[in-house]
Amino acid sequence: MADGPARAGRIAEGVPFTDLLRMTVLLAAGEATALAAITVLAAARDDDTTTLAVAAAWWAAAVAIGFYLGRPARAANGVREPLAAARTTTSLSPESPERIALGRLWPIGVSALLAGGLGIFWPGVAAIAAGYALLVALAWRRREAAVIAIEERDGVRFYVEPGSALRPLELVRTPGLGRDRTPPGHPPPPPPAA
Repeated sequence: MADGPARAGRIAEGVPFTDLLRMTVLLAAGEATALAAITVLAAARDDDTTTLAVAAAWWAAAVAIGFYLGRPARAANGVREPLAAARTTTSLSPESPERIALGRLWPIGVSALLAGGLGIFWPGVAAIAAGYALLVALAWRRREAAVIAIEERDGVRFYVEPGSALRPLELVRTPGLGRDRTPPGHPPPPPPAA
């Protein structure tokens, strides 16, 4: 336990739910890009125009579905349940933010590696996975804004509780966000007189 005393004095930081949502969208978009590149390179190597045509159709469908599922009303519905179930606390988990985020996001990396590895030999696998990752990135792109709107409205902040990616997401709600901010549309107060 070489880092025991250093960790004991460390302030708990937590992972804001908005940051987890942003990381999820960016990782899914990165996965889609990498898998699409593997698909194109592997299909071109094999001179497989059928796979490329099917991949292009699937990616177009994934974009359309992702935009449809990513509408603002659907984004708010997508985060409603975890936000409603969040328990209120005044302290955050002492676990490092990196460990919490990795514990939630590792399936994206594993799926990218598996689909990418298989896609080198079977480009269709990478094409399907790329379309799915694209769909998820587009469908989740507005969830962060929905959570920010609720945080600003209620003057709270939501943080991710440590846990497995294989279990439902658990959040905690902390007070205080917005207490030091001027509401939108209102001028800031004048500076104190000297």
